[in-house]
Amino acid sequence: MKNTFKTAAIAALFAFNVAVMGGGAMAAGAHSSGHGGTATGQPGKAADVDRTIAITMSDNFFEPEEIKVKEGETIRFVVTNKGEFLNEFNIGTAAMHAAHQVEMAKMMEHGMIEADRINHDKMKMDQSSGGMKGMSMAHDDPNSLLLEPGKSGEIIWKFTKATELEFACNLPGHYQSGMMGPLKVK
Repeated sequence: MKNTFKTAAIAALFAFNVAVMGGGAMAAGAHSSGHGGTATGQPGKAADVDRTIAITMSDNFFEPEEIKVKEGETIRFVVTNKGEFLNEFNIGTAAMHAAHQVEMAKMMEHGMIEADRINHDKMKMDQSSGGMKGMSMAHDDPNSLLLEPGKSGEIIWKFTKATELEFACNLPGHYQSGMMGPLKVK
């Protein structure tokens, strides 16, 4: 088996997450509809970007550790995964992250994501059975990036109102081990 240590590590993190979060039902709504919206702002336009913030993800931490933006500001986040594991950069409220963690655990359970990669073939498959009914698992939300090791991507996001948000990695065990930070909109 390829890299048994990584597989064992992610299995342990997954088991920890299930123990902490419970194995309960999936959050309401489809994966691709529950992560953006008015609580966090809205997708921005490249022509309206006020500034760029570089984000580095590694295994269980982000750099910078906190982000401050202004109400109405449009930010280009350039995100790079320098870790050995699959990581996510997701903008949301604490409640949104809690719901998304359950979805990400299901994705791992069904082999759609693995410790260090996205299984693109399984992501495209019909997931209408095994607790996945009605779930769109493309992971293509405008406020979230799922990146394999060594990959980069960007999000352009407009922060429409002052609020307290978080940026986080919602893969099993990552949030619980500290892979999250405050995103303050003033």
